[in-house]
Amino acid sequence: MKKVLTLIAVAFMACATANAQVSFGAKAGLNLTSMSLDEASILEPSNQAGFFVGPTMKVAVPIVGLGFDVSALYNQRQSKVNDETLKSQTIAIPVNVRYAPLPLVPVYVFAGPQFDFIVGDKNQSIKNILDYKLKDSNLSVNVGVGANISKFQVSVNYNIACGTTGDFDITKATNLGNIPAIKSKTNSWQIALAYYF
Repeated sequence: MKKVLTLIAVAFMACATANAQVSFGAKAGLNLTSMSLDEASILEPSNQAGFFVGPTMKVAVPIVGLGFDVSALYNQRQSKVNDETLKSQTIAIPVNVRYAPLPLVPVYVFAGPQFDFIVGDKNQSIKNILDYKLKDSNLSVNVGVGANISKFQVSVNYNIACGTTGDFDITKATNLGNIPAIKSKTNSWQIALAYYF
């Protein structure tokens, strides 16, 4: 599924950039991550702030108001579980389709898939009794709104995970033998600032 979406995104970009205006820049921002679990448990997750930074590209296609942007971001997310901080470090590749409904107003809406690939430690522990394992890659979806101000671009979006992002092994903590892992999912609010050269 991820390979199919990647091929579609690449094909769309190749077709669209034939007669399009392309701009390159840099993007950075903050994210507030919320972890949810698939069942009630001894775990108590809470929100934590993180950040992302990296190069970005935006393309305005010949259709009025339509375009897309692609970035390659170092993305660090954090979640606090039972007073212990768990960290996720990935290379995030968001591919967002943008639409500005009003030609004279520099505001646009956007949505699209995001592909994350783990570059940090995917095996972590809580107080050496709870093991947490992140998935090697994740697919999520962005939905948001933004505004263009001269060469700057400000945006706010919600990043929604399309599946589980990690598993907690609670066997050691409970001493009850082999217990099925508790699956976690992380969604994030993201605020970004981009500058295009």
